[in-house]
Amino acid sequence: MAVVEELLRSEEDGTISFGNHVLENKAKLEDFEHCGDLYKVKTYKTMTKLERNGMFVYESVPGTSVLHFTETADGISFEVEGDEDAQITLELEEDTEYEVFITGQSIGKMKTNLGGKLNISVELAGAGEVSVKIVK
Repeated sequence: MAVVEELLRSEEDGTISFGNHVLENKAKLEDFEHCGDLYKVKTYKTMTKLERNGMFVYESVPGTSVLHFTETADGISFEVEGDEDAQITLELEEDTEYEVFITGQSIGKMKTNLGGKLNISVELAGAGEVSVKIVK
């Protein structure tokens, strides 16, 4: 299982990993510096949430463990693991169309709302780590 015991960490490849989907009680880590930004994570069995500089970035229900999370001008990519299928909300550019790939397969194009939120469902139960890539 790929939980992030320290709740949030910088990886050697410049990405971050966060979340611990097996925690029974809420845990959080604030003011974690990575590449000049301050991150905050709240995580446990039923929810994982990430903020950067006080702004929403990622949320999953139920909780997930996220590895190698990276954002570029063209989108987001990460590996995600959880005990149950998850509803994941991401903050992207508002009113913009993105193509969503799960384990390398396109599940189609989706458009963010006026607030820039994109909601996806990922089947995680028994799947181990699942790769997610969202491209503008």
